[in-house]
This record gives sequence, structure tokens and C-alpha cells, in this order.
Amino acid sequence: MIRDYAHLELGQDIESISGTYTPLKELRLKQNGRDILYVVGTSVVDTACCGSGSFIYAIVPGHVVSWKGKQDESGLSVSEVEPIGDETIKHETAQAIKEAENIEKYNINFW
Repeated sequence: MIRDYAHLELGQDIESISGTYTPLKELRLKQNGRDILYVVGTSVVDTACCGSGSFIYAIVPGHVVSWKGKQDESGLSVSEVEPIGDETIKHETAQAIKEAENIEKYNINFW
């Protein structure tokens, strides 16, 4: 199933119910002849009832189908991605991101 991914402004804090998160960079990982989009950022939990902290995360929207081919109503560029369903590819992708970005696997989230 192909989904839209709106490219967030890098370096801009986004408020959430428990703090903020900040996408810092977007990268494409070449794997099996296809590009996989992933986003690395930081998250600060400082308004949650159960404590505070911060961590680095990666979000993996999936394989790039089309790159920034349209815009959403906010003016953000939108790419089409295909979420990764294959567990072997997810494992290989998480391992590559962990090695490249020094992010623990439990902080790597797949769509």
C-alpha cells in the first residue's frame, strides 16, 4: 500500500502532548536496488506526568516510490512511500541505521 509522506521542516521543534520532537535530517538508504527513506531526530519528554528525558529516534516511512512529487495543503513537499512489510528487510534496515546513526533498535520505528 502506497502512502504519502509529508517532509517536515528540519530543525523545527514540533510540540506533542509530552514534549517536543525535532526532525534533524532525512536520509535515503540504498538497499536491494531501492531507496528507503528514514528520518533522524531528537525527542524531549518534559511535560509528561511520569518523568522526563530525551533520546534520538529514527522513523522509517519505507521504500521511496516518488520523491517530492507534490505538496500538501501546508506547502510541505510530499513523497510517496511503500511501508516495509518484510521482516528481514526491516531487520537489515534497522541494523544499517543503528550502525550509521548510533540509534538503538527500539528507537527505530517503521510505518
